[in-house]
Amino acid sequence: MNHNIPPASDPTAIRFPQLLGLRDGGDPAQWGRIRATQLHAGRQLALFMLAANLLSAAITASIFVDSHPLWMLIGWAGLVGIVSVAVAVRRLATHHRGDGGYAALNDLRVTAIEGAALALVWAVPPLMFTGATGSSDAYAMWTILSVLMTAGAVAMAPLALATIAFVGGLGLVVSAKLVVTGAYAAAGATVLFTTLLIVACLTRARALVQLRASQIALSERDETVSLLLREFEETNADWLWETDSARRVVKASPRFAFACGLDPVTIDGMPFLQVLAGPNWDDGNFAAGLRTLADKLKTRESFRDLRLPVSVGGEERWWELAASPRFDESGSFCGFRGVGSDVTEQRASSDKINRMARFDTLTSLPNRLMVNETLSRAMADADKWGGRCAFMMIDLDRFKAVNDTLGHPIGDRLLGRVSERLSQLMGDNTMCGRLGGDEFAVVVRDASDTENVERLARNIIETLSRPYEVDAHTLYIGASVGLAVGPRDGRTAEMLIRSADLALYRAKDAGRGVYHAYEPELHVQAEERRVLEMALRQALEKGEMHLNYQPVVDAGTGNLKGFEALLRWISPQFGNVSPAKFIPLAEESRLIQPIGEWVLRTACAEAASWPSEIRVAVNVSPDQLNNPHFVGVITSALASAGLSAERLELEVTESVFMHEGLGATKVLERILDLGVRLSLDDFGTGYSSLGYLSRTRFSSIKIDRSFVQSASKGVKEAIAIIRAVVALAQSLGMATTAEGVETETEHQMVQELGCTKVQGYYFGRPLPVEEARTLANRRWDDVAAA
Repeated sequence: MNHNIPPASDPTAIRFPQLLGLRDGGDPAQWGRIRATQLHAGRQLALFMLAANLLSAAITASIFVDSHPLWMLIGWAGLVGIVSVAVAVRRLATHHRGDGGYAALNDLRVTAIEGAALALVWAVPPLMFTGATGSSDAYAMWTILSVLMTAGAVAMAPLALATIAFVGGLGLVVSAKLVVTGAYAAAGATVLFTTLLIVACLTRARALVQLRASQIALSERDETVSLLLREFEETNADWLWETDSARRVVKASPRFAFACGLDPVTIDGMPFLQVLAGPNWDDGNFAAGLRTLADKLKTRESFRDLRLPVSVGGEERWWELAASPRFDESGSFCGFRGVGSDVTEQRASSDKINRMARFDTLTSLPNRLMVNETLSRAMADADKWGGRCAFMMIDLDRFKAVNDTLGHPIGDRLLGRVSERLSQLMGDNTMCGRLGGDEFAVVVRDASDTENVERLARNIIETLSRPYEVDAHTLYIGASVGLAVGPRDGRTAEMLIRSADLALYRAKDAGRGVYHAYEPELHVQAEERRVLEMALRQALEKGEMHLNYQPVVDAGTGNLKGFEALLRWISPQFGNVSPAKFIPLAEESRLIQPIGEWVLRTACAEAASWPSEIRVAVNVSPDQLNNPHFVGVITSALASAGLSAERLELEVTESVFMHEGLGATKVLERILDLGVRLSLDDFGTGYSSLGYLSRTRFSSIKIDRSFVQSASKGVKEAIAIIRAVVALAQSLGMATTAEGVETETEHQMVQELGCTKVQGYYFGRPLPVEEARTLANRRWDDVAAA
């Protein structure tokens, strides 16, 4: 947030055109406040000037009553009274406040007319009433005019232009009359006297302006200090605002006026709520945030972090406000003073990131995180009201065959059609989402009617099993559904999902295309996992596991930057077991610690044989990070292999941050202190961890292949998300790696979007150790050129 405030103008740089109101200063808003001070000071002695004019007119008339017609004297005195009263009334009607108001140039220029008018009516006596220069009447008139000019110089000194018009004009007339009559000495004295009065007036006016300019400069410095010190912690304020006891804007700073789309002169004195409401002020259609603000102002309560929409120039902006009431020395309420900031961009980014974290990019359905949150709320409501909720786990039958035979693009479009059909079956009581791959889920908030829930499960299977027309292909898939009802089948969201998952395995075992409700005696899947777990426990000892290495290259040059170590398991009993199957099992059975340590030591030892600029990336499970001894394992692996810490990069998923209390983030900090690099893997596909990006020193973010594939098909949301992630990474000094790049088109696209590294089949499949070693020791630029 930018807190660089322009410095106030130099208070000593007061030039006469600005002082007289002939020209504006460098800062129009500052000079508007200075002119208001001049008018306010002139207003203070308006009655004094009126009394001086009326008294002088009366004395003048009495002097010439014997020598001039009475009607002439009365007419002239009446004219003096009219002009002086008009000037006084106008001065008193000027409501510019000296401490915070604004005045335009024209307001100051009009005072010259007032001074000229007074000079004109007082030019009549020396021109028409006085006789010989040496007469007693002439001396009396000269004395009266001298006193009146002095009074004018005092009363109108802040209004230098008016003073010059009055004193200068009157002195010019008297001097001219004296010159005409041959009284040169008296004329010179009059000119000198007039000049001295004008100089004194200008000096006093300049002093007043300098004082006011200094006060404004000091006020702006105070504002700067307040911004830097953050009057309210955590508000990230951009400008100050202030109201009086009637909730009107006062002392509007240029920064605040600019934020409102108004100028300081216009906004000063406006109701604060009207400024924020904009066009909605007249129709009363106020946002909830504005009503909350009105309540806070009415009850005179301090507030902070209050966000509300504001209309600025026809555009909706979002502001965050904080303020506290002000009281004077006697304890009387004076208004509010607060700070505010425009958080429109932050809110838009937050909304985009929030959607990215909670919605699946491919299907636009809620993702696993949002499904979990919805289910947790449904469980809480069921527990609160003694009701029931339901959870369905849906797995597409034969989808893998479509994906393998027709390719991922067809498979992705098919998933989009599935999501459309599934969404059409949902009502107010249900919500569907995509958990990942070909797995979907449905949350039924109120499952009191068991028959309706089972009917929905049958409708889902029937609807999803109808043929699909995708790119001239007629595709036939099915769906299996596992159903669990809470709290009967699970007291927590996790337990209910587990129960639905077991029911889904039973549905698949039953021949697919059916639904199965959870039963306590479901042991088929558990037994299968038990057997697989027994084989997994012996896999390391029997040498059934090995590592493959997939190249990671520079997006711009294509040069090899490193490899990602990928664990593979070929079991004599189960064959080539998918990592997606045995890694979760290893985590659940607590075998991930020894397996993870073997992977780490093996990868480090192999990387030591590569050139020094080639890094190795190793995936790390959240369970490993929850082990406080894991840092020692890393240190030992690096030392045994003779590998420098900076060449090792650990990849963690967003689920690491789901259990903050387990201390994973503390372990990450200790790992970073070793010099090991960290990468956030599969970004955006699971739990949102953006809040940790600024607190954990990740060196790179890996953008999931689903975003890359969607973006390559022109999906605007995916492109926008990749751009947002790249911009976020760049702002935090992180690199970005695009996963799943399979074509030259995808490579060019992610390169144009700003990704710094790429990984995928386009540059190389996961390679056996010998091939990876050969590749690492070759000139990669030759390979890239080939």
